[in-house]
Amino acid sequence: MQIGPYRLPTPLLLAPMAGGGSELPFRLFVLEMGAGLASTELVSCEGLVRRQVRTLRFLRHDPARERPFCVQLFGGDPQRMALAARVAQEQGAKIIDVNMGCPVPKVTRNGSGSALMAEPERAAAIVTAIREATDLPVTVKIRSGWDARSLNAVPFALQMERAGACAIAVHPRTRAQAYSGRSDWSVIKAVKEAVRVPVIGNGDVHGKADAERMIGETGCDGVMIGRAALGNPWIFREVLGGPAPTCAERRAGVLRHFEEHLAFVGEPVNGVRSFRQPLLCYARGLRGAAHFRVQATRLDSPDEVRRAIDRFFSEAEPDRSAPEEEIETDGAFD
Repeated sequence: MQIGPYRLPTPLLLAPMAGGGSELPFRLFVLEMGAGLASTELVSCEGLVRRQVRTLRFLRHDPARERPFCVQLFGGDPQRMALAARVAQEQGAKIIDVNMGCPVPKVTRNGSGSALMAEPERAAAIVTAIREATDLPVTVKIRSGWDARSLNAVPFALQMERAGACAIAVHPRTRAQAYSGRSDWSVIKAVKEAVRVPVIGNGDVHGKADAERMIGETGCDGVMIGRAALGNPWIFREVLGGPAPTCAERRAGVLRHFEEHLAFVGEPVNGVRSFRQPLLCYARGLRGAAHFRVQATRLDSPDEVRRAIDRFFSEAEPDRSAPEEEIETDGAFD
């Protein structure tokens, strides 16, 4: 799949996810497992324009392994978004993705995220302003619409294409649905049939069969995987026809992610605390996960985490009888 001048090695993408789901260590992990592109989480344009230290941390990346480096921005003002895109470009961004899908009220109340679906003219102005300010390829991530009475994904996508967007990711739920219910893949198909730029499908892809079915039913050019990748970066390899992880590989992968997360955070106590959620995700679907989760929430030191990972993941096998678990989020996952 082509995005601007960049040909991705595979048509699989990691969805931008807040709360650590798209931080540097995990992005590198999924890229090694076969993802063709892994964007940052949604980054505030105001934080970038003001060059806030906390916001700039989201743009830390590995230029040797993240090629191209994609930054997702959210904001509602075209000129402020253009200024933020310039800062992102200075920090190494090669692609700018505009978040037009986040349903979280703290994002939409400021006219950002999926609120832009209700104002296509302003959304188009954002794409144009970024293109003119940076000359970087601009992609957008959209939803079906604001609610069931305003399903405007097709005309909206056409307007983004005219404004200069070079790829469009479609999460076929409305803002009102947030992450509940089933995504309507027919919306992805309708957008694909309407526009000429690449279309990326997103929503309810849990494995190889889902990805193949999405491509077959919609004709989309790429598949974006979000919550299903949390705790299972190997999903990208499996979608491409590779094997599921062995116990030894799972243990080594979780341990490596933890060590790289500690280095990324730079402070052991905060690193242990912020790794608890990824650790719970890694245990999902494995035998003994419920007991392990109780233990994981009590871990306080890096050595305790290392020992817990070694004990549990060295022997934990998939529990085929376990019900499909939904990832618990704070509403910040795109």
